[in-house]
Amino acid sequence: MEIQAAVTEAEGAPFSIETVDLEDPQDNEVVVRVVGAGVCHTDMIVRDQMYPTPLPAVLGHEGSGIVEDVGDNVSNVEPGDRVVMTFDSDQECTSCNAGHPAYCEDFFAHNFGGARPEDGTSPLSRDGETISGRFFGQSSFATHAIATERNVVPVDDDVPLELLGPLGCGIQTGAGAVINTLDPKAGSSIAIFGAGSVGLSALLGAKIKGCTDIVSVDLKESRLAKAEELGATATVNPGEVDDVVEAVREVTDGGADHAVESTGVPDVAEQAVETLTQRGELAVVGAPALGSRASFDVNNLILNGRSITGVVEGDSNPKEFIPDLIELYRQGKFPFDELVSYYDFDEIQDAVEASEDGSAIKPILRVSEP
Repeated sequence: MEIQAAVTEAEGAPFSIETVDLEDPQDNEVVVRVVGAGVCHTDMIVRDQMYPTPLPAVLGHEGSGIVEDVGDNVSNVEPGDRVVMTFDSDQECTSCNAGHPAYCEDFFAHNFGGARPEDGTSPLSRDGETISGRFFGQSSFATHAIATERNVVPVDDDVPLELLGPLGCGIQTGAGAVINTLDPKAGSSIAIFGAGSVGLSALLGAKIKGCTDIVSVDLKESRLAKAEELGATATVNPGEVDDVVEAVREVTDGGADHAVESTGVPDVAEQAVETLTQRGELAVVGAPALGSRASFDVNNLILNGRSITGVVEGDSNPKEFIPDLIELYRQGKFPFDELVSYYDFDEIQDAVEASEDGSAIKPILRVSEP
């Protein structure tokens, strides 16, 4: 069928809403009418070809919506179901079978390949020519998306559907880095580098886990103010201090037990590990360009017992973790709606620019009525 989709034509090009063709679902696929779609930093790094998804493409990977059609082999959802679309995985490899689909051995093909990993085809075309689709198993910058039974999560009807899309990537990434990966003890300290949607979701996760010293580090004062509203006990603006490492160590009484790096800047990761106390752990979630490297003093790691952990998608099993986050939201313990600004679908370029200049923390496109 013909749908409207935001097409990214070439490296660095703006998002342009155009008419494209969407295939019928294959046996394991579902068609979702998109209600809301979050705008994420990962969409931008693919637009700029820091990750090599073929262009032109329809991006978007934080979609929520209503199932309209299902393939012959789909049994877990049916037309009319409300769903969040999340990342895709093969559900067959060692990591997936161990309950860690975020570390799927074929993660890149399933999420960045621009095509179905099973047969190399894309469900999207324009004027008879194929364009990249199935981005993160969805390509949700569109009125309709084809996902798979693997990467749709049914949700109840007592929460706003247009709000829930970012749970599929950015929100679960930050919250999961703390709740699932670092798993801090109550009373511990944490420094969170970056106060965007991922960093502030990590902050909310730290509150849930009972961290008593929560330091937010960011260059933008408005975001530091939001961090304080959400529970940060201290903030550090690197532009206002002589030494970021010393500033963080001072407000954490000699060093943080845990740290999260969400900016994707290798130099910041180098700073973050130096803020840790003995046996402290750094979770790195920010994604720079492929091939980026950071340097660490090996002896500082060894002698202080520090560790560095890479985290994808909050080490989440989305079919369990997303409902958990929704329940925490219902209870008032995970107010991620405080991070959100809404835009109409045809305002996608405004949403992207607001995300990039920091004036919006988590833009969500309202694509259709719930």
